[in-house]
Amino acid sequence: QSQLVESGGGLVQPGGSLRLSCAASGFTLADYAIGWFRQAPGKDREGVSCISSSGGGSNYADSVKGRFTISRDNAKNTVYLQMNSLKPEDTGVYYCARGLFRLCVPSQRYDYWGQGTQVTVSS
Repeated sequence: QSQLVESGGGLVQPGGSLRLSCAASGFTLADYAIGWFRQAPGKDREGVSCISSSGGGSNYADSVKGRFTISRDNAKNTVYLQMNSLKPEDTGVYYCARGLFRLCVPSQRYDYWGQGTQVTVSS
């Protein structure tokens, strides 16, 4: 059974950092692009970042460019999201999801989702 499990969330002060992990099981991570999404209270879910199956390509939402870095270690079946210079507006539940295609293309769709990890940025 394909499964994704996020971890690494928590409470951090503005300007701080967190690294989220997305651990995959039940499938070969190297065959899939992975996306990170977030949902703030009362808001729609939004895409944060995507990384291609090989790790050679990635993209970011404008709101996180220059602050967040996505990476992956296919040997460890894990995708990471390094979040620096965190702002209160980064608060939300962060989810990782498995893409249907290997590349991060506009037509990308996601079939398996993790349960999410809470990130709270507050002083």
